[in-house]
Amino acid sequence: MKQEILNKVNTWLTGNFDESTKKVVAALQQDPKALEEAFYKNLEFGTGGLRGIMGVGTNRMNKYTVGMATQGYANYLNKCFPEGVKVAIAHDSRNNSRFFAETTAHVFAANGIKVFLFESLRPTPELSFAIRQLKCQGGVVCTASHNPKEYNGYKAYWDDGSQLVPPHDKNVIQEVDKIASVDDVKWNGHDENITLIGKEMDEQYIQMVKSLSVFPEVIAQQKNLKIVYTPIHGTGIMLMPEVFKTFGFENVHIVEEQSQPDGNFPTVKYPNPEESEAMHLGLQMAKKIDADILCGTDPDADRIAIGIKDNHGQWVLMNGNQTAALAFNYLLEARKTKGIAQSNDMVVTTIVTTPMIDKIAKGNQVSCYRVLTGFKWIAEMIRQREENENYIIGGEESFGLMIGNQIRDKDGISAVALLCEMAAYEKQKGRSLFEKMIDLYMEYGFYKERLISIVKKGMDGQQQIAKMMERYRNNPPASINDVAVMQILDYELQKGKNIDTNEEWPIEIPKSNVLQFILADGSSISARPSGTEPKIKFYFSVHDTLEKAEDFDKMDKKLEEKIQKLIEGLSL
Repeated sequence: MKQEILNKVNTWLTGNFDESTKKVVAALQQDPKALEEAFYKNLEFGTGGLRGIMGVGTNRMNKYTVGMATQGYANYLNKCFPEGVKVAIAHDSRNNSRFFAETTAHVFAANGIKVFLFESLRPTPELSFAIRQLKCQGGVVCTASHNPKEYNGYKAYWDDGSQLVPPHDKNVIQEVDKIASVDDVKWNGHDENITLIGKEMDEQYIQMVKSLSVFPEVIAQQKNLKIVYTPIHGTGIMLMPEVFKTFGFENVHIVEEQSQPDGNFPTVKYPNPEESEAMHLGLQMAKKIDADILCGTDPDADRIAIGIKDNHGQWVLMNGNQTAALAFNYLLEARKTKGIAQSNDMVVTTIVTTPMIDKIAKGNQVSCYRVLTGFKWIAEMIRQREENENYIIGGEESFGLMIGNQIRDKDGISAVALLCEMAAYEKQKGRSLFEKMIDLYMEYGFYKERLISIVKKGMDGQQQIAKMMERYRNNPPASINDVAVMQILDYELQKGKNIDTNEEWPIEIPKSNVLQFILADGSSISARPSGTEPKIKFYFSVHDTLEKAEDFDKMDKKLEEKIQKLIEGLSL
């Protein structure tokens, strides 16, 4: 084992760490591989904060890694706002989330920062809302979102309620890196700086969500819309029942087996609504009661999934691109029908989300902007344009939507409410949501996407991913499945290139390690290493014209085969 690792282990055995931690580290010495994994590096405070497996060690989520990160963040906040700092702190249902939130609160308080700590678990979007309502300079939510139960995390926010963007993200990282020891952390003191918040903020948030409703009169007529909802053992249960009631929905069925917050997520392997396994109990209930729509949120209630009946009456889960297309179209169409659309309305999506969003925006005469993956970049675009343009909705393929102008992160609570309103709106017209989806395909083109994730765990996992990206960057394919690559967009180098003409042009958005291949038939493939997990993601998008609704199944199969051939062409 490297001496550097042994030195770290010795520091944890002899330094100012609690005795229970020292005992666990001592016991871990009997398992050299596990010991090495826990100490071979420091858990990185990235541009979104921390995320990792819980346990002892420098490469794990624990009291000490959280405390050191908070000290660095506190130092930066106090530098930026010498006149005084306020922060809001929330947490989800994961194991140790409350402990990490309280640890964070005590370190902030000891640094003279005023803390608003939610009295118990709350959805991440409410944290974003609270930062804005309380005029805070920053905030933290302790969550690992949809990761497996072994993980936890720490997301840092800025004064507009969004996660950190340049220059603050890099500056906070620099301050965190300066904290060389647990002895540099102010752990205790000034507890009078901590104020508990809860129901009053809940009510303000719920009223904000209610204000997003476009057609409350339709809900009144369709109040018996049959809704199934699962919070998947997460924070959605704290607010979603009251939101349904406030909107006027009276026929809501909550999946009882997944209604209790539980960091062990006993009914699922992964608490991720993207996974059909996580939604299987909801699907069972939806089938049993013949529901109109199924909705699920992840543990911190920022992601959403919906299930609907397809054109054969079978229940299917919509992917993130389909959900986004339906949501964007509903808000633009409904606002126009209601007469409240404005000439400066705008929507925002990301570079790996379906091009169908652009088509829908253009069809409604609304500006559409594309940004890097992550809602902090959607928030940054709003910040740049809000003086002259009216933001309506933002979203990305990873099952996230951000509706309205009063939060700056993805919000599964408001998304569930508005998607149920959309289902009521279509039902009022005698249409199912799947029929609406087919209508959109006929109007804007049949776009089909698929995401392939390749996981590379362990110490050399990141190196393997880096080598894959290096290979694609230095030796890009000339064709994929016998279809020529026409353009390469390299967001790390911030340039695009036309393969035929060798023409190059700058990409006017921040750097990101993403490569996109645009093929001669309009298909696209994007390669992007995950910023929060040891995996690389490949996004495939293909499209064709759908002339008639009766041709849906045939065209769906054709596009699915096309994607499969692209995957085989890349040898994934």
